[in-house]
Amino acid sequence: MNAVVLLNKPKGFTSQEAVNKVKKILKVKKAGHAGTLDPMATGVLLVCTNEATKITSFLMELEKEYLFKARFGVSTDTYDAEGKITKTVENFELDRLKLEEVIKKFTGEIMQIPPMYSAKKVEGTPLYKLARKGIEIERTPKKVTIYSIKIESFEPPFIIFRVVCSKGTYVRSLCHDIGEEIGVGAHIIELCRTRIGEFKVENSIDLKSLKEISNIKSLKDSSLSITKNGLISIDDALYFLPSVNIHNALIKRFINGNPIRISSGVVPKGFLKVKDNKGKIVGIGYSNGLIIKPERIIWEEEL
Repeated sequence: MNAVVLLNKPKGFTSQEAVNKVKKILKVKKAGHAGTLDPMATGVLLVCTNEATKITSFLMELEKEYLFKARFGVSTDTYDAEGKITKTVENFELDRLKLEEVIKKFTGEIMQIPPMYSAKKVEGTPLYKLARKGIEIERTPKKVTIYSIKIESFEPPFIIFRVVCSKGTYVRSLCHDIGEEIGVGAHIIELCRTRIGEFKVENSIDLKSLKEISNIKSLKDSSLSITKNGLISIDDALYFLPSVNIHNALIKRFINGNPIRISSGVVPKGFLKVKDNKGKIVGIGYSNGLIIKPERIIWEEEL
């Protein structure tokens, strides 16, 4: 199977553990995910299988949407409910208008310091391994983009936020920083990734349902669709890339790793899907408007 699984990751699983579950259920040789979710988080995890593992880097570029519930007045070392309490503030009041003004400061391009309890590596060592040993090191701030952040529910000390952001954003850090700006601290108690690009959690599939459909004798003949089964073809997963059809004489050159020249028509610049005359994707190329250089070769597009 060469497909992207739109998985609704259960709470308590690391992203890699979820990938391993999918790999075992679908009996595929290779699988990987396009963007990590914390173990306590639920929601959209794109799991790419076999040939689809070649497109993970493209899927990682898509914007993300999260829904998270924060508790103000309590800070933890992990910035979530699984950590140790580091600060407690009692008898405080939260003003919604003030909070609205504060979150505006976190909209747009911001510099964010990765949390110590994260998978980010420093000299080959994940930060969380150092944190577990009680070691805290200086982390380099990184630029991320918060496209929008809104208050969905206001019931102090619990506030639910919806945030749309770029890849690489640590939502736990965002929550922590908002709490520090308010002056009372905050941490996440619930976190769900509701969307990656156009892939929404309401169209996702859980592990139990995935196991059920995997027992179908022929998945190819089961009328799979994103809305019903959470399984997406490589072509559909790359909905955001333009495509170009090339004739058979150039297909062989392309799949052998050679640049091809388009003699007629207008070819979009940048990354694009390369298809044969029948509309079957054979790879991803990079175009300068005239010449297409092979970047990824897709040997089998079918689910």
